[in-house]
Amino acid sequence: MPKLSIAEERWPIAGSFTISRGAKTEAHVVTVTLAEGAHVGRGECVPYPRYEETVPQVVAALEAARSRIEAGITHADIPALIAPHAARNALDCALWDLRAKQAGKPVWQLAGLTEPKPVVTAYTLSLDTPEAMGEAAAKASARPLLKLKLGRDGDAARLRLIRRNAPSSRLIVDANEGWSAENLAEMLAACAEAGVELVEQPLPAGNDEALRHIARAVTVCADESAHGLESLDALSGKYDAINIKLDKTGGLTPAIALARAAQSRNLRIMVGCMLATSLAMAPAMLITPFADVVDLDGPLLLKQDRDPAIRFEGSLMHPPPASLWG
Repeated sequence: MPKLSIAEERWPIAGSFTISRGAKTEAHVVTVTLAEGAHVGRGECVPYPRYEETVPQVVAALEAARSRIEAGITHADIPALIAPHAARNALDCALWDLRAKQAGKPVWQLAGLTEPKPVVTAYTLSLDTPEAMGEAAAKASARPLLKLKLGRDGDAARLRLIRRNAPSSRLIVDANEGWSAENLAEMLAACAEAGVELVEQPLPAGNDEALRHIARAVTVCADESAHGLESLDALSGKYDAINIKLDKTGGLTPAIALARAAQSRNLRIMVGCMLATSLAMAPAMLITPFADVVDLDGPLLLKQDRDPAIRFEGSLMHPPPASLWG
């Protein structure tokens, strides 16, 4: 039977990371380790206050389930065992890693998935003044895909300066619920003018009905409005795409089910992440064969990543080594 270990870790960010809701200077993560005999599986999650999840809450939920986990569980047991989705994610991914090591086969094979290949990830520019974001865009202009954190006054100016300073980069935008029904048409037009391909969550979740009625030339992607399978019906008619994050779905197992269901509804798929290390990116990479857009740049924004880690060549992200996960 597996032995459970739970740890909190803090990983400093290179500088600070700002979105429309505020700034942070570190990634505060929870890691789960399942050890059984000579084999060890690991998973990482990021409890997110926006979803009413905190590190102490996630640790407590895992501790409360310890005896049941150590008695032996399957992936199907996890949703009924633990409430917070972040906690479910770390446990589900640790269990996949453990089973892969026991079987001597990669997780993608055990899960019946396509083998992940190197992919280009977006590189995020933190929300700042138009001038500062323009300078950041110039420094990152060799990267093929930039993700712009917007959602405050001055966004149109930010877009103009970024496009001027990174003329060859593809652009996507994350407004993090920072726009309103009143400025939505104006901001989508500014995005189209700048050549933006996709906008994540322009309106607050639960107050996004305006999306149903507005014409747009830019793909609109649900993030805060999208969690698991239960959220798909509410997205219909409002969103063109869905951002799948394992901390929202509750692990790799439900993320696979969500990706397949989204495809069946003709929703484009983006695979995203919270700000975390390569251990959190590794299972998310198994969703990349489903995805039109990949945003798994968390390790690139940290001062230091794990060792071993996923290898990045600029924005080209390689599949994780087995010594890390999977």
